[in-house]
Amino acid sequence: MELAIAQAQAAAQMGEVPIGAVVVCDGQVVASAHNRRETDRDPSAHAEFSALLEASRALDRWRLSGCTVYVTLEPCLMCAGLMVNSRIDRCVFGAPDPKGGALGTLYDVSCDPRLNHEFTVTSGVLAEKSARLLRDFFRRRRQERKAAKRASGGDAGAHTHG
Repeated sequence: MELAIAQAQAAAQMGEVPIGAVVVCDGQVVASAHNRRETDRDPSAHAEFSALLEASRALDRWRLSGCTVYVTLEPCLMCAGLMVNSRIDRCVFGAPDPKGGALGTLYDVSCDPRLNHEFTVTSGVLAEKSARLLRDFFRRRRQERKAAKRASGGDAGAHTHG
C-alpha cells in the first residue's frame, strides 16, 4: 500500500487527484499507476484501471487471477467492474469513497452473486494517510481557486446598493 501511496503523491505533483494503485502477482509488483484523467484527457484513466491494463500487458493475459490490486481510494463502479472482469483475487484499498465506492460503501460488486466472479476485499489499509492526501489536495485546490478569483477581481460589482 505504501507503493500505491507513492503513486498517489506523484499524481498530486502533476495536479491530478491523488489516487495510486499497484498490482501484485505471486509476490511481485507487476504494475503501478496513478490518476491521469486530466493529463491524458481520458475518463478511464483512473489509477487502478490503468494499473490493471498495465498488469495485463506485463503478464500477457487478460485473466488476472492470482493478482491483488492495492489502491488508495475505494474503487468506483467502472474500476470495480474491471476487477470482476479481469478475475482478480483480491483488492486492498485505503480510504472509503462515500460518493462513489463500489466495494462496500455505495455498492459491492466484489461479491454480487449475479456476476460471474467474486473477489476478496480488505478495506481501511492506511486509510487515514490515503484520505489525508485527498483532503490536502482538494484544500489546496480550493485555496488556489479563491486566490485566482481574488486576483481576477472576483465578483467585484456583483453587489450594488441603490
